[in-house]
Amino acid sequence: MKVAAVQLNSTADQVANMAHADRLTRAAAADGAKLIVLPEKWTAMGSEQDLRAGAEPLDGAAVGWARAIARELGVDLLAGSILERVPGQSKLANTSVHVSPRGELLASYRKIHMFDVEVGGRAYRESELEEPGEEIVVSHTAGGVELGLSICYDLRFPELYRILAVRGARIITLPAAFTLTTTREHWEVLVRARAIENQVFVIAANQVGEHPAGQQSGGRSMIVDPWGVVLAQAPDSECYIVAELDLERQLEVRARLPSLANRRPEVYRWPVVETV
Repeated sequence: MKVAAVQLNSTADQVANMAHADRLTRAAAADGAKLIVLPEKWTAMGSEQDLRAGAEPLDGAAVGWARAIARELGVDLLAGSILERVPGQSKLANTSVHVSPRGELLASYRKIHMFDVEVGGRAYRESELEEPGEEIVVSHTAGGVELGLSICYDLRFPELYRILAVRGARIITLPAAFTLTTTREHWEVLVRARAIENQVFVIAANQVGEHPAGQQSGGRSMIVDPWGVVLAQAPDSECYIVAELDLERQLEVRARLPSLANRRPEVYRWPVVETV
């Protein structure tokens, strides 16, 4: 199964962002990719004003484009994440969308973990603009391969990835806008760790370069196999990367080193109850 990760340098210019996404999605499909993953907030990056201006409902232009191009190209498209306007909710949702080769909206996942941190001398407070999601989502490709959905900061929460794997995910998608600082020092380690410990393929599509409002993303989008081998890694520019996923090899890894089967959830109790 050939897959691709698209790396973008999104700005506040939604028309330009969609044009870049369209060009690279078409190029990845022409290269044989049947599952294509876009990065986080690919439709708009920038200030709070820019993000609010770029937000739209799931029946808006971005998802409409995703459904049309997936149908035209005959591919599964994980349309990164967009900022979703949710009826009756003042805050936005950071929502990842999976579209089938028939243009059907198969699944949507709202980012669970908010990026409320201080890194690289800058404070980020995603929760001031965004409402966290409450549902863990596993979808399926056209070929029936289970697809776990995650977004950016979720990568730092192994609990989520383990639940996705236990629920059957064989591939986990990770659209991201990882900061330059954290990409350089944490990105590869974390992506490979999540792949190894859950024996899954991880398709990690990152933003790259400078964005409005002083933001910088680190690029280095990756496709990693269940043994932790980096199958493809992007340079520091807008581009796409492709890799062939050996699903039979994945089954061999899980059979010979059955760490998922050897779990003992009955003793993973929290909080620990002391007995007298």
